[in-house]
Amino acid sequence: MRVLIVEDDSIILDGLQFALAQEGYEVLAASTVSEALRLIGSRPEIDIYLLDVMLPDGDGYQICREIRQKSRTPILFLTACDDEVSTVRALEQGADDYIAKPFRIRELLARMKAILRRTKQEVIPGELLTVGKNQVNLQTGRIFADKEEIILTAMEYRLLLIFLRHRGQTLSRGQILQLIWDEAGDYVNDNTLSVYVKRLRRKLGDTAEGALIRTVRGVGYCME
Repeated sequence: MRVLIVEDDSIILDGLQFALAQEGYEVLAASTVSEALRLIGSRPEIDIYLLDVMLPDGDGYQICREIRQKSRTPILFLTACDDEVSTVRALEQGADDYIAKPFRIRELLARMKAILRRTKQEVIPGELLTVGKNQVNLQTGRIFADKEEIILTAMEYRLLLIFLRHRGQTLSRGQILQLIWDEAGDYVNDNTLSVYVKRLRRKLGDTAEGALIRTVRGVGYCME
């Protein structure tokens, strides 16, 4: 399992490299945006990314956007502050999760394992399904709209599968949170779900006139 850490604090970086190597991860490291992008370009087979926000030549959001143009490999942000604005921005850029510094290495490992476990559980058997203008191949986990591939994050795809499995059924926000999060559920808040649904709607081309994921006021959501 290969992880790329992008962190400019050498003490934190060294500690993460040692701890993750002890857990059996193959660790790649970068301390700048430019260095990270070079590694991503030359080593695309990375399994999970750990991205710091503030970097000497830019920020982790730039790296996240670059990754999301090509894949939905899991991304976890290492944020310096646990405020809602930073959290929402990270999720809006395509992150799967975030953890605020200072953090315990065991908590980080638990979140990484939860994200990777969800990613492995994404694909379910079946044929092509149509969602609006989108064709969802449940065997390959790929989505196309007018021959253009739609790239979802691991969490966005997980959420899509939940809606597909319960198509036509109204799911409460509590039900969705229970389905989308496993034993790492202690890290969830209700605002996070709103961000994921908003992102999924946008990528699927959802509109007010032709809603694919309908909001049921006071209850939750329903995929038509």
